[in-house]
Amino acid sequence: MRQAWEAPTIEDRTSGPARPTRDEIAAYHLFDEQRLVGGLIERAVYTEDERRRTADLARSLVLAARANQMKHGGIDAFMHEYGLSSEEGIILMCLAESLLRIPDKATADALISDKIGDGQWDRHFGASDSLFVNASTFGLMLTGRVVRLGAAEGSGPAGILKRLVARSGEPLIRRALRQAMKILADNFVLGRTIKEALARSRPLEAKGYRFSYDMLGEGARTHDDATRYFERYVAAFEAVGKAAGPLEQPHADAVMTRPGMSVKLSAIHPRFEPGKHERLAVELVPRVVELARLARRHNLCLTIDAEEQERLDVTLGIFAEVFLDPSLDGWNGLGIAVQAYGRRAIPVLRWLRRMAEFGGKKIPVRLVKGAYWDSEIKWAQERGFADYPVFTRKINTDVSYLACMRFLLSDAQAFYPQFATHNAHSIASAFTAAGNSPYEFQRLHGMGEALYDEVAGPGKLGRACRIYAPVGGHEDLLAYLVRRLLENGANTSFVNRLADETAPVAEIVRDPVSTAEHLRETGAPVAAVVAKPADVFGPERANSRGLAVNEPAVRREVCAGIAAELAQSFAAGPIVDGAATTGGDNAQLVICPHDRRQRIGTVRTATPEQVEAAITSADQAWHAWHRRGGAARAAIL
Repeated sequence: MRQAWEAPTIEDRTSGPARPTRDEIAAYHLFDEQRLVGGLIERAVYTEDERRRTADLARSLVLAARANQMKHGGIDAFMHEYGLSSEEGIILMCLAESLLRIPDKATADALISDKIGDGQWDRHFGASDSLFVNASTFGLMLTGRVVRLGAAEGSGPAGILKRLVARSGEPLIRRALRQAMKILADNFVLGRTIKEALARSRPLEAKGYRFSYDMLGEGARTHDDATRYFERYVAAFEAVGKAAGPLEQPHADAVMTRPGMSVKLSAIHPRFEPGKHERLAVELVPRVVELARLARRHNLCLTIDAEEQERLDVTLGIFAEVFLDPSLDGWNGLGIAVQAYGRRAIPVLRWLRRMAEFGGKKIPVRLVKGAYWDSEIKWAQERGFADYPVFTRKINTDVSYLACMRFLLSDAQAFYPQFATHNAHSIASAFTAAGNSPYEFQRLHGMGEALYDEVAGPGKLGRACRIYAPVGGHEDLLAYLVRRLLENGANTSFVNRLADETAPVAEIVRDPVSTAEHLRETGAPVAAVVAKPADVFGPERANSRGLAVNEPAVRREVCAGIAAELAQSFAAGPIVDGAATTGGDNAQLVICPHDRRQRIGTVRTATPEQVEAAITSADQAWHAWHRRGGAARAAIL
């Protein structure tokens, strides 16, 4: 199959006008944050009247959500009490991440003893108004005390008793903690199977909520993994389509009000990565097209979910292939998630608008802030990039989100905006800016319930809200759960601050654009105090420089340079006393190691006489070299 989507400068179809290129997107990959934020502020700025109305609405949403929190599950309060700013919160995140994948009891017991015994659980008891949080804390307190009792050394009856309690208690602790982690997981996952998820969704659908189901499973390692996940998606589309029933009033935009599915491309191909374009075109694109046709047959939405920044271009390439597939002409149900924390977010939206015009279809766009920030920063440092592909300060991501929001709302012919957020100010900003334009909100299952009851409930804002609902067993939960804990466990997250009754409402609903404007006016640096990848080792030494080979333009440049070098005919041979010998009867042909059809030159191996001559020359030169001293030798070298 064609690989036109790998090289944006040559993208075209078999006939007709060339499809939109992605050159501009590539140019913003590592764009300077200071310059970029200035332009985003101008895009995101609201009038004084809009700012006042947004602030008033955001304040009322926060107050109402706080008043109604007791009616909902305690997961928000739990995330606040055990956030990543506390030692105990970090302990729990480690356990949640580890216990789901530790197969043997001995290792699980060792981990529990190591982690739980160090926590100061007593100081959390009674600190929350949530019964769920205090009950969980009480169990952790007892667990910690039993572990510490068992860990104490001693002989005689007291020591024997302590060891007996430890040995009998560890299986109970292990079972209790696994159950606790499953309870925590159930707050994030709608059901273990799609059938269970559909049953649990009905009461919320009766309240007016829509659903986007996500079959857990990402980063397939083998073809068997990918096939298993793909078959789950197929079965889920059939089940959701059957449950949704036929479309009562068919029209172009009706599909956007129906249930949908979110698909992670990394789940349905084991080598979903840059540089594998020819293979993905043959093996992955047909699978996504098949899912899209299935979604169209059932009048459902299909959203290509967001992944890491290094996979952005390959994701957009696959989206373009599927979006322009002739069998999907006239169908507005293929959507994509865009991450506002990426520096390429606005160029991506500009490209999507051109794609919508080119294909003559509307694109549902799920706007999110981004879930891989910590990893993106670390990967850029490891790879020695010139800069980061994401914003380094949260306020800049918030500004980018508002700028992208206004961009989406500016073109109702190209986009159906879907604002995924748990932030009251973001919700109020969308409500203020949108007017009568069609759009919807989205929230994660198990989170933001109190807030969104004020948005989607009867007699409230009356705006549509779709719940992003993961479906799958606990063995597939790991990556998703850790992302949610990292996103919302930080003490700067809106979910965490909303649950903190001591956090001033004015701080929670502060306008990020005003804050960013103030930083610029005072001359403060816009970027956070995060060293550039080249400077992560400080003044002691520079980081090794890397190339962003995940970007097609960089790969083309590297490959062009290699090809230019290989076009020359190289001749190599021994050098003795500064004289090179490359010819002779024993010159051997050298071929390219990765393409053995290509000749790259010749090499002449040293003869015994040349080896002897080199040794003699080196021995004669050694004394003069040694007399120069270490400093002089170092200067020469």
